[in-house]
Amino acid sequence: MACAVLGAAAQTSSGRLPNIGDGNSMSIPQEKRLGESIMRQLMRDPDYMDDPVLVDYVQSIWKALRQSASQLGNLPPELDETFSWDVLLVRDRSVNAFALPGGFMGVHLGLIAVVSNTDELAAVMGHELSHVTQRHIARMQDSQAKQTPWLIGSFVLGVLAASRSPDAANALIMGGSAGVAQGQLNFSRDMEREADRLGFAVSTHAGFQAQGVVSMFQKLAQAARLNDSGGFPYLLSHPLTTERIGDMQARIGASATSTQSQAGNFEHLMMAGRARALMSTRVEDTDNLTKTYEAESLSGEKNPVRQATVAYAAAMAYAKQRQMTKALAAAHALSALVANDPVAWRHAKWLVADLQRQAGNASECLNLVQDTQPQRAWVLLRAQCQLASQDKAMARRAANDLQLWLAQFPRDPLAWDVAAQIYQQIGQPLQAIRADAESRAVRWDEVAAIDRLRAGQDLAKRMSQQGQLDLAAQQEAYIIDSRLRTLERIRIEILRPQP
Repeated sequence: MACAVLGAAAQTSSGRLPNIGDGNSMSIPQEKRLGESIMRQLMRDPDYMDDPVLVDYVQSIWKALRQSASQLGNLPPELDETFSWDVLLVRDRSVNAFALPGGFMGVHLGLIAVVSNTDELAAVMGHELSHVTQRHIARMQDSQAKQTPWLIGSFVLGVLAASRSPDAANALIMGGSAGVAQGQLNFSRDMEREADRLGFAVSTHAGFQAQGVVSMFQKLAQAARLNDSGGFPYLLSHPLTTERIGDMQARIGASATSTQSQAGNFEHLMMAGRARALMSTRVEDTDNLTKTYEAESLSGEKNPVRQATVAYAAAMAYAKQRQMTKALAAAHALSALVANDPVAWRHAKWLVADLQRQAGNASECLNLVQDTQPQRAWVLLRAQCQLASQDKAMARRAANDLQLWLAQFPRDPLAWDVAAQIYQQIGQPLQAIRADAESRAVRWDEVAAIDRLRAGQDLAKRMSQQGQLDLAAQQEAYIIDSRLRTLERIRIEILRPQP
């Protein structure tokens, strides 16, 4: 886990860290509240993103690792039930990942783009999961009796400054808490060794290949030997030692190699291509993706592994350039390439459907996503295509489908966003306002959510005065009143002064 200082920002009234005692051990609920307080700060960064396809992919690995940790006895039931276990993505080309108190997991897009397969990504995530299951943040507090909880929170809040901006990191070290910050930048070697050992056991027990640990360690070790210039900020908080590398190699066995089979790896290669297309907003980077695809098409490149990554990235890059004909052509080429791999073909089909939506072809999109898929990306895309159809009956079906989805997954911000648009389209403004408020609340912006709910109350009063408040609207007005009271209580708790 990357831990550094982000001084004043950690103490603002809007993101006040909870009081968790004077040097006493954190309870599990307290650790969760600490993580939520950190999330309130991190979610404000514009480079934190929610891409349903990549989140589904990373979350599937995260879920498998959690189940493995639970089966091995590393994850106590109370921890599993209390922590959030949310995955968040960072639009950054650097190779980094971090776990936060409360079970939150952050992954830079650069990590997804650089690892060769799912096994390598699982090796990193298994290590980070072990930092959470062994409650290393709480144990850090125990080992530093004079360390105040808010300062521990500010160390974690500095992950962006330390891992993404060397200048910011240097400025932080120059601050008044420089000595303490430097001492807490890394977990102790014992904690790192523990995360290595448990992370290896968790990932292999979950079915991921041990050689993924080998090849990932080799990548990190090579970056360390080359005096990493900043592309691997993961090394700042997880410095490798020959002892740790040797210990992992001994666990894996001398017969293990870093050779990876291409079979069944198309899914990761496509996700790597998606990460490459999303991790930069620079025009020149987008141009490079399309130029690479065109050059390799002319050269007759026959490596299906590379073709899958390049074609997926190019399809998305063309879409950014609004060259939808070329984007669809690249996506169809990708579909043909992975036709014999059911999982990869489903990803390619989703991509074609989304490109059709972006091109304004709602009916074509709906034809491709009409079969029911349990993944979040499919549920959201189908609703977006129904919304784009401008058909009121179809929009109502989308509203019903999303209502069922949100009953199962009430902390899905994008689902609330789409629901707000659909309710507005079908003439249900109170529902639209509440959906907008809920999307802000699950993004840890209680202030904005409260403002929207108050606007909903005002609208309900006007509708009542005009005789427009039917039974459904009355029920929505009651829900708005109840949610407003709940969020106001949460807001008061956040702002409550620490003793």
